[in-house]
Amino acid sequence: MKLLTVVGARPQFIKASVVSRAFHDADIQESIVHTGQHYDLEMSGVFWEELGLPAPSVNLEVGSASHGQQTARIMERLESYILDQSTLPDGLILYGDTNSTIGGALVASKLHIPVIHIEAGLRSFNRKMPEEINRVLTDHCSDLLFCSSETGASQLRKEGIDKGVFVSGDVMYDAQVTFSDIAVRKINRSELIPDVPGEYLLMTVHRPANTDHPEKLQSIFKAIEEVDRTVVWPVHPRNSGQLADYKLPSNLVTIKPVSYFGMILLLQGCEKILTDSGGLQKEAYWMKKQCITLREETEWVETLEGGWNTLAGASTDKILTAYQSKPTGEWKQLYGDGHAASHIAEIISKELKSD
Repeated sequence: MKLLTVVGARPQFIKASVVSRAFHDADIQESIVHTGQHYDLEMSGVFWEELGLPAPSVNLEVGSASHGQQTARIMERLESYILDQSTLPDGLILYGDTNSTIGGALVASKLHIPVIHIEAGLRSFNRKMPEEINRVLTDHCSDLLFCSSETGASQLRKEGIDKGVFVSGDVMYDAQVTFSDIAVRKINRSELIPDVPGEYLLMTVHRPANTDHPEKLQSIFKAIEEVDRTVVWPVHPRNSGQLADYKLPSNLVTIKPVSYFGMILLLQGCEKILTDSGGLQKEAYWMKKQCITLREETEWVETLEGGWNTLAGASTDKILTAYQSKPTGEWKQLYGDGHAASHIAEIISKELKSD
């Protein structure tokens, strides 16, 4: 069996690293296409080296562009690459909700290649988010859909998708289990944040819904100014040029983007997390860290139970209220047993061979 995996963004590299290992153990042949959606070395190349991913067969080098242009480039170049091969793959693996994901789903569907979507069934119910459009359309193109929890499978049933759906657990949890000890051995946290000797909060802000609206960033900064902790912010390359337009709080420490291992260490050492990321909400939960989500909605609704995650948006008052609170419910084991990748490899092998 030969599978083709399409990735283009840093969270997808992390997920693919553990699934690729499971494919190898299951004697499944895999080739990887890097679309080049993330093209900065700090956001892309370093991850491949750190995670031990197999070298990609090709980098489509689509680079940065509008959503329409980027998706079109991915589709054009991916289709050309696939048709240049001697045989079509037995299935095409996709992760999450990026332009690389929807581009791959559309190309594979039109070439009658089975589409396999890992992290299916997620919904924010906010159609203004491009990721929401990507994930909905990809799910409806897919033949095999792997959900991180029963919530995702339930949502797919509501949309009329009840075949080829499996609750596998979350491969990002696999990655955290796999790489946490390695990260501690490889990196010293004090090297990442040498000027932060005491307790700190970790923040990531990168979504256009926040960063493209000065009033929202100012509101977030106002909240930071009022907390009694240092706040560490690894700044996404997209946002670094914007900071000159703001007077940053004195307790906000900005650093360059960190690798996945570096982020694991920062998560381990922080007191709480503020983020508009999707994946970081789960990672915070798995590390039993309280998360303040700088959005009005979340795809990971299970993390809201017991106050482990709070939706604060960009509201100064809501952020401060969440910061001053503590979880009220017991921590529960969510999103699988840490062996999602092995479950996925086993199911793919069985389902595609039976076709």
